[in-house]
Amino acid sequence: MNYIHFSPYFPPNYSQFSVALKESGALVLGLGDTPYDLLIPELKSALTEYYKVDDLHNYDQLVRAVGYFTHKYGKIDGLDAHNEYWLETEAQLRTDFNIKGIKTDKLSSIKKKSEMKQIFIKAGLAVARGKVLHNLIDAQLFIAETGYPVVAKPDSGVGAANTYKIENEHDLFRFFDNQPNIDYIFEEFIEGTIYSFDGLVDQNGQLLYYNAMRNESGVMEVVNDDMHIYILTLKDIPSDLEEAGKAVIKAFDLKGRFFHFEFFRQPNGKLVALEVNMRPPGGFTTDMWNFASNINIYKIWAEMVVNNRTDLHYTRQYHVCFVGRKLKYAYKNSVEEVVEKYAEYIPFHDKLDKALSRAMGDYCFLVRAEDEAKVMEIQKFIHQFS
Repeated sequence: MNYIHFSPYFPPNYSQFSVALKESGALVLGLGDTPYDLLIPELKSALTEYYKVDDLHNYDQLVRAVGYFTHKYGKIDGLDAHNEYWLETEAQLRTDFNIKGIKTDKLSSIKKKSEMKQIFIKAGLAVARGKVLHNLIDAQLFIAETGYPVVAKPDSGVGAANTYKIENEHDLFRFFDNQPNIDYIFEEFIEGTIYSFDGLVDQNGQLLYYNAMRNESGVMEVVNDDMHIYILTLKDIPSDLEEAGKAVIKAFDLKGRFFHFEFFRQPNGKLVALEVNMRPPGGFTTDMWNFASNINIYKIWAEMVVNNRTDLHYTRQYHVCFVGRKLKYAYKNSVEEVVEKYAEYIPFHDKLDKALSRAMGDYCFLVRAEDEAKVMEIQKFIHQFS
């Protein structure tokens, strides 16, 4: 199998996808814009060849790179970065070179929030009222139905970038005075806690691994207000969340991919479907899964891709919490003090890439314990201010 790992060095832990592909018998071809000498040794040893382009946004250069790999090694069997940012680029390359996976004809329903909403509705899931709106008058008519606040976000966008909470008429006027030249969807504001249903489906669309997370602070608030964040994996997944997640897999006919589905849990307990992402949740979530279930999700994915593995036996033994810190805050307890006090519960901690800092922080800890109360105790210690 010839597999192109697109941007294989970011985030740094994703180099493990290349390592796992090689161990499972694939020929791994790296494609990126970082100089080869800057790649970590483990990634270098996993790659049969690395093709450096000047800019991953230059599609002509990418076509030449994939064409070169095809000429030298034969048909390309797979291409992925596991990163939502490159979803459209990957789909175009798969289409142009007839590579297995999501192609451009399937892209709209997994990129546009307005189309996701219609699929959720057909699957029988509750959604926030929302419309793609282009002018002030239509927005005022919509808000007359929903009331303030509303959320305005790019209909096709990544994460919480350029997302706005509009709380009054002044905010609304200001939005349209400075509106970017892209489609925006307006949605009623849903009060609640964000839960996700995440995992990996095999080539037949059957769940191979799944987990769930609770995020006390929405990414929009974290990014816009520059807050710090913590996100917790769950040992026991609520039955309605699992049922909703499985309904989304079926509705989108998902096969052979990671997924990250987001829902609001309202104060009355009702789940409201928010959006889908056909990739891992991002950051260190894949490592959180590994620590939660004592598995190697990189190897599991590679075995599924290369050798069509369709069985996995595991338990969610631990809660794992991502706890991010931001340099702007003065924390009471130093990194050294945190690690010294809770060493047995912290399997990983490190600085974060600047590209992740706004949403995730400048430094992170992964905290693991069987008892959720212990995890929350450590999270509070890490986030305690001076």
